[in-house]
Amino acid sequence: MFGAASVDAAPDLARLRVAIKQTRPTPAEAFEVTRTGVNQVREVLRGHAIPDTAVSTSRLNLKSSWGFTGNERKFIGYECAASFVIELRELELLETVLVDVVEAGANQVDGVEFDVRGKKQLRAQAREAAVTAGREKADLYARAAGVRLGPVIHIQDIDSEQMPNTSRSHAQSGAGGGEGDLTPGKITVSAGVVIGFSLVGD
Repeated sequence: MFGAASVDAAPDLARLRVAIKQTRPTPAEAFEVTRTGVNQVREVLRGHAIPDTAVSTSRLNLKSSWGFTGNERKFIGYECAASFVIELRELELLETVLVDVVEAGANQVDGVEFDVRGKKQLRAQAREAAVTAGREKADLYARAAGVRLGPVIHIQDIDSEQMPNTSRSHAQSGAGGGEGDLTPGKITVSAGVVIGFSLVGD
């Protein structure tokens, strides 16, 4: 018998995904301007008391950038990029931090994702509720069939990645482009189980 359950919780963590992308005529110039932007963003985050351990920064990546003029492919320059994942626990600072890192040089906002730190405990609650749901359903079918449930003979956890596990997230392709709703909503943690029982006749 399949049982499923979910637990809702208010988010207490946000992950900001932003990036710096700069194109310049030479690799040295591209590296320099991007590195300066990275340092400026880090200083802004330290100014908000966000520890370095809460910030993941990619290595500087360099590639050639091309465009088209009519049907002609034209070399534009060298694009250097660095991306950040910023974990923010003070959700009331979200909008301010996002505006400040954009002003500091993060010219690409890839999204804001909300999460909850106690997800392991929430998953455990959902799993217990899923087992209860499966047992209740099995008991209903057994009584309808004129038998009783015996001992549990099989339990299979359903991969949580296949279960709904959603939060409200927001993504924008440009720096500060458009007006986004940064209301965090709720986090839903789900669990599923397939549970088998032996059957006992009267």
